[in-house]
Amino acid sequence: MEHRLSKRVQGKLGLLIYKRRIPVATGLIKDASRHGLFIATDFDDIQLNQTVELEFHLPDRQENPFRKLKAHVVRKADNGLGVDFSGVENNSFTIASLVQWLERHYMQRQYFSVRRQAN
Repeated sequence: MEHRLSKRVQGKLGLLIYKRRIPVATGLIKDASRHGLFIATDFDDIQLNQTVELEFHLPDRQENPFRKLKAHVVRKADNGLGVDFSGVENNSFTIASLVQWLERHYMQRQYFSVRRQAN
């Protein structure tokens, strides 16, 4: 059983990944929590524990729709990166806004069983 510090929400939101204030890659947030994200990306020129900045756009926000967060890379996988917000200076409101937006806008697929009709 997997144990996490906080609930993960599924998502689909594009973002830019910055190293040393320079955009270096794009990615897609696949899941998020108050403590971190998993980002689907093919970018692999990054080290564990490296600090990155992430910029994303919340489309339905009129005021300040572009947001940035700092994070540490804690996991590298073939399909993406796991990042953690611990130990870096971030606005907790920005993290909460991101998680809330993902909760409201992610549509989970629902599968229904198909019944056979009697002839």
